[in-house]
Amino acid sequence: MKKTAQEPKVTENPLYHDTWMLLRKYRDVVWSLELSVQQVRRQFQIEYGSSIEEFLESLYVAGITFDGSAIEDHARCIERSYKMLKLLDTSVELLRTKHKYGESYYWLLYYTYLSPQQLANTQEIIDKLEPHIRDISYRTYFRKRQMAIDALSSVLWGYSSKESLALLEKFVPEENKP
Repeated sequence: MKKTAQEPKVTENPLYHDTWMLLRKYRDVVWSLELSVQQVRRQFQIEYGSSIEEFLESLYVAGITFDGSAIEDHARCIERSYKMLKLLDTSVELLRTKHKYGESYYWLLYYTYLSPQQLANTQEIIDKLEPHIRDISYRTYFRKRQMAIDALSSVLWGYSSKESLALLEKFVPEENKP
């Protein structure tokens, strides 16, 4: 049997890569967002002598906006980061509650990428996973981690994921294939 071109590795799949990068940056974004919010709060206290909430309420009552200001740009940046984190958190929770392996995938993603403190190494992650995934070895950890990221990719990116495209092709075949 003649071998055809091999399918690219999952890590080369752009959707997998995007999900993996999003997970890898999660703690940094949470930290950065927390710092940004604290900086804005301090800046408001120093410049305006009140909390952000009090200041914004007074602007709302007066009908004033921040259109085009540095404060507005900073607030939009914080809002975008918050929305990205919320999308990821919601997707992970959906994976946890609806996927057939959701609970074990959740704990795997949590200890690997989402917990507030990054664990020192793979063995620490495996130790934390043992109450949730029995008899987990290094090989099983890496295999299940990839499966969890693939499943999360399906939640985040929908039917554009590799696994879903193959299934979709069975139900809705492309016409006029060469």
